[in-house]
Amino acid sequence: MAVAAALALGANARAGERIDAAVAALQANPVYVDRDAELAIGSAEQDRIRTAIEGSGAGPVYIAILPAAAEREAGGDPDGVLQALHDGLHRPGTYAVVVGRHFRAGSEEVLPPGVAGQLATDALNAHRGQGVTPTLIDFVHRVAAARQNGGAPGGTGKEPGTGGGILIGLLVLGGLTFAAFRVIRGRRHRQAELAEVKAAAHDDLIALADDVQKLEQPVESNAQAKREYEQALEDYDKASGAFDRARQTKQLEAVAGSLEEGRYHMAAAQALLAGKQPPERRPPCFFDPRHGPSARDVEWAPPGGVARKVPACEADAEAVERGDQPASREVVARGQRVPYWNAPPYFGPWAGGYFAPFGGTGFLSGLFVGELLGGAYGGWGYGSWGGTGVPGGFGDWSGGGSSDFGGGMSFGGGDFGGGGGGGDF
Repeated sequence: MAVAAALALGANARAGERIDAAVAALQANPVYVDRDAELAIGSAEQDRIRTAIEGSGAGPVYIAILPAAAEREAGGDPDGVLQALHDGLHRPGTYAVVVGRHFRAGSEEVLPPGVAGQLATDALNAHRGQGVTPTLIDFVHRVAAARQNGGAPGGTGKEPGTGGGILIGLLVLGGLTFAAFRVIRGRRHRQAELAEVKAAAHDDLIALADDVQKLEQPVESNAQAKREYEQALEDYDKASGAFDRARQTKQLEAVAGSLEEGRYHMAAAQALLAGKQPPERRPPCFFDPRHGPSARDVEWAPPGGVARKVPACEADAEAVERGDQPASREVVARGQRVPYWNAPPYFGPWAGGYFAPFGGTGFLSGLFVGELLGGAYGGWGYGSWGGTGVPGGFGDWSGGGSSDFGGGMSFGGGDFGGGGGGGDF
């Protein structure tokens, strides 16, 4: 899954100059502001936020306001900055970070998974256009209210008095209605996500069918090549059957796995027809698994990201070594075309299926961690593919939602102006 989110740095690893400075300051002060931050606030406003933290009963809260440049220290994504602050400080509590114009929040051992992200989104929506300080103060008070309400957003934690039975009845009715609405909305979202991933998998099925068909006549003259060809056909049939049966995005992992195997047998047939030995069984080309087995590993860095070794076909490896960015496999996600490695996490099982026979999370675990790469969706939440059924698992993409990480860490939020995220000013 990312085959997912900021590079997963260990708690003691050095993140970067700006993040390290924030971690050091937060050891003694719950509010830190980098003077180069695009949305930096003055000392008086910092004091207001500090007073809110100390007097609201929100529990341990750590807030940092950093420049957008800090994202590059965490793989190019604001969620990675939040994770790096948490890992660097290594304390339970609620964390909030403003990176450039992005607002992200998360909590460990204070609020249930997902709640802090929702509170961040709610605070943004409540103070649209009013700036950072009112938003952060409101966020702190919402955290306090949630703690008093047993971890749920909103509420005062007080028992109803006279007329409480009627109020409880209305609340129960409203809660049931809201729950039903969320179930219906969730089902529609899952159906839309499944349709997008199935569209990508269908393109891959067609591509393999077209390429295998071209070998139908040539393999008749070579018994070994014909056996490989027939195995590729069998793999295609397995992939097609898995595609037809898929009712959840995680079930498309099997489709990609069979397509990868079919690609290998097709490459073996082509090699035998050319009088060569079949290629080594290696992971498929990272840039586009439809290129077939990779020839070798090459050092590559995504735009704004950190270099890692990835498997590549010879043509793409040579392109990287020339300083070019190879054209990556693109998918349509929420109306936008993005490289598959930068798609939302629900593409994770399908993408991860190509690499599952090779350990899946081997080289990718150093690349897709905690919505790392930036771009339209911020990349995959690799290292926490929650709920996908894939080892390692993807988390949810943030920006109005939350991503669940090991140890109860979750985050979400939105952007200060300019669109995107969980809410704009």
